[in-house]
Amino acid sequence: MNRRVVITGLGVCAPNGVGLPDFTQSLIDGKSGIRHQPILEKLGFGCQIAGEPLVKDNLIDTYFTPLERRGLNATGIVYGVIAGVDAWNDAGLEKNNTEEPSWDRGILFGTGILGVDKFREAIHLIDEGNVRRLGSTSVIQTMASGISAYLGGLLGCGNQVTTNSAACTTGTEGIIMAYDRISQGKAEIILTGSCSDSGPYVWGGFDAMRILPRAYNSSPFKASRPMSASASGFIPGSGAGALVLESLESAQKRGAHIYAEVLGGEINSGGQIGEGSMTAPNSMAVQRCIRNALSNSGVEASQVDVINGHLTATAKDTLEVKNWSKALGRKGLDFPYINSFKSSIGHCLAAAGSIECVATILQFKEKVVFKNMNCEDIHPEIKELISEQCIPRKTLDYTPQIIAKASFGFGDVNACVLFKYFSD
Repeated sequence: MNRRVVITGLGVCAPNGVGLPDFTQSLIDGKSGIRHQPILEKLGFGCQIAGEPLVKDNLIDTYFTPLERRGLNATGIVYGVIAGVDAWNDAGLEKNNTEEPSWDRGILFGTGILGVDKFREAIHLIDEGNVRRLGSTSVIQTMASGISAYLGGLLGCGNQVTTNSAACTTGTEGIIMAYDRISQGKAEIILTGSCSDSGPYVWGGFDAMRILPRAYNSSPFKASRPMSASASGFIPGSGAGALVLESLESAQKRGAHIYAEVLGGEINSGGQIGEGSMTAPNSMAVQRCIRNALSNSGVEASQVDVINGHLTATAKDTLEVKNWSKALGRKGLDFPYINSFKSSIGHCLAAAGSIECVATILQFKEKVVFKNMNCEDIHPEIKELISEQCIPRKTLDYTPQIIAKASFGFGDVNACVLFKYFSD
């Protein structure tokens, strides 16, 4: 069995927009969500800027009851619930209020680090001998599967409810895993996505590695510069993205709005062999991932209109473009349009793939290719390989038919998914 799978719901909690309307408008306007973070300055971070969703307390109150809010100290869960519930509602689905679980509906919602602030709170209470003050929700806030468990219970899903974790690849990997389950007839509807906590305890390790730029603390909007000659490192971010994947039969039966079709994808690893390492990609594996994603999706390389890359604003951006060019066998003016959303949201770590997939799919809805920000000075090695026209610096009026989205993560792990404009 190989059923067609479509996307019927989107939700997002991103640094440049909480909720689909604000997020979409920010992408259209080129609005950045990267800001100076006073706490990072106070703590002596070299990079004192980051992308963090602006979530107001009165908004949180619409997603959590007063009892649920008591002791809630896990930003990732807050972001994930907002994005997940919004996507569910956007798909025209309701919470299950019956006495039987929805056996054909599941949750596959990933994360990297969850509940860091709650962990810190717990450590202090335990060390002070106040373990009884931890509260009854400390476990669900700090276990990795807390986000999928929370959403699964909130929505009453009876199919697979689980959390995946693959560093920066998490969100894109989750879409492929959900696609596989639905296409094989093991589920009808799956809410998939990923989330990442905010704050110094998440971002500190990257600052210590000195891979974050330190020259833009007073000009945060200019700091994230994918594919740029002046790129000097990625900007950390956080948030959540969510998508409802559904069998085409189920979507049509419900009369649901369809954003796009998922054609398939590929997940692999470079094994940290050769040039591959914990932090660097093995190009052989990256190219294989892209080629297999095309093959699994029944797509020819020449059919890809747009690429949304991983493109983190590091020295590896040029290598990524080279890998795309080799995998597709395309260069110069023949290369697809390529963009990166990290210029406006930063690198949202485990949430990056899902937030960027939401933005990628919105290009079908808006009939545009969103622009690359902070890319006035394209890296010369990239210019030698592909035409500058393939790297839009202004949002283009264009109706993509097939978009390739990839994420490449710490641990030398890769994921590439193919989306198609839905017109049936």
